[in-house]
Amino acid sequence: MSQDSTASSPLSAFILPNGQSVKNRIVKASMEEGMGDANQAPDQNLFNLYRAWSEGGVGAILTGNVMIDRLAMTRPGGVVLEKDTDLSPFKTWASHAQSGGSKVWMQINHPGRQVFANMKGKVLSPSSVALKMGKHSKLFGQPKAMTESDINDVIQRFVDTALQAEKAGFDGVQIHAAHGYLIAQFLSPLTNQRDDDWGGALENRARILLSVVQQIKQQVSADFTVAVKLNSADFQRGGFDLGEAKQVVKMLQQEGIDFVELSGGSYESPAMQGKTADGRTLEREAYFLKFAKEIAESTQLPVMTTGGIRRFATAEQVVNSGPELVGIASALAFAPDLVNKWQHDKAFVVENKTVTWKDKTLAGLATMALVTRQLRRLGKNKSPKPNDSPFVTLLLEQLRKAKLTKRYLKRNGLN
Repeated sequence: MSQDSTASSPLSAFILPNGQSVKNRIVKASMEEGMGDANQAPDQNLFNLYRAWSEGGVGAILTGNVMIDRLAMTRPGGVVLEKDTDLSPFKTWASHAQSGGSKVWMQINHPGRQVFANMKGKVLSPSSVALKMGKHSKLFGQPKAMTESDINDVIQRFVDTALQAEKAGFDGVQIHAAHGYLIAQFLSPLTNQRDDDWGGALENRARILLSVVQQIKQQVSADFTVAVKLNSADFQRGGFDLGEAKQVVKMLQQEGIDFVELSGGSYESPAMQGKTADGRTLEREAYFLKFAKEIAESTQLPVMTTGGIRRFATAEQVVNSGPELVGIASALAFAPDLVNKWQHDKAFVVENKTVTWKDKTLAGLATMALVTRQLRRLGKNKSPKPNDSPFVTLLLEQLRKAKLTKRYLKRNGLN
């Protein structure tokens, strides 16, 4: 742990290793909004949403994942930032996200194999191992094993996007190496079956992550935050586990990053929604706290953990267990001013609707749809509606995605 966190308050200020100060330890964790415009850029709806969070009191904001390649998307409606992207809307986005005194860090990502088949484009992975989603497996594209050229291209794209984020006025970037996306696919022995310098031993599986970190840090300003989101475990038998996570965190500490966010899971095992594929039980709130606590004890890096936190008492438990930063996501979709509320009433609790359908894939999609529906309402300066029907919301979301997919395919010449 970088600072003594005994008797810390989630509402106390915190200074990162690069000297950047956040006004409190509560970070709006990343949620995928799907609210990009026809040019895959942020627009007024996203500006409104991020202003609501900043003025709602959070110390820092992590954006929804910004993609580094317009032909490799987790979903239609996503935001893309490439080397030649017009920065004007991104500068406006950053200023709205900072309007209430929050820092804003752009999460940058490549989906790898987690690309819906109807999106076409690039479906890349360290090895050609397809997603195993039971009857829903065909929803996803068959991945192509990456060549050395593909790997170098992806590393450069991460660097280009980070440099663009800094030019646009963001306070930092977070490299997404969790939730089964491309870098997590390299880290996991289930998806990385290579026998070259990018596979096999953990040092090789972590090579792409370390290369991205090193090259970004070489080119950005010293006070520009560089962070990583890492799985504490994949929660799949034979996957990336806690022991390996500890080793990767030690490697990242040597590279001098500013903090590591610990989460878990993937599309196959959605632990980030509180569900696992290997039968392990997670906490009802702060799903990954026991893993984060163990890792925090073994590193000097500031640690952030996220996963289902919606009560001040839980946030307090987090910062008094080892991690220095508290990530909150879904609760801030239903109460964007949660931190301001906690300043006056620490007993305030956000009531999130949980979808408990038997089909875990559909339940996960419905849970995400409920959250993104609230985000769109906030983007239109409307109040959240916590009692939306999961079934109706999922249906509307699928219709919306179909429309956005047509728009995406047309814009990128993928029809």
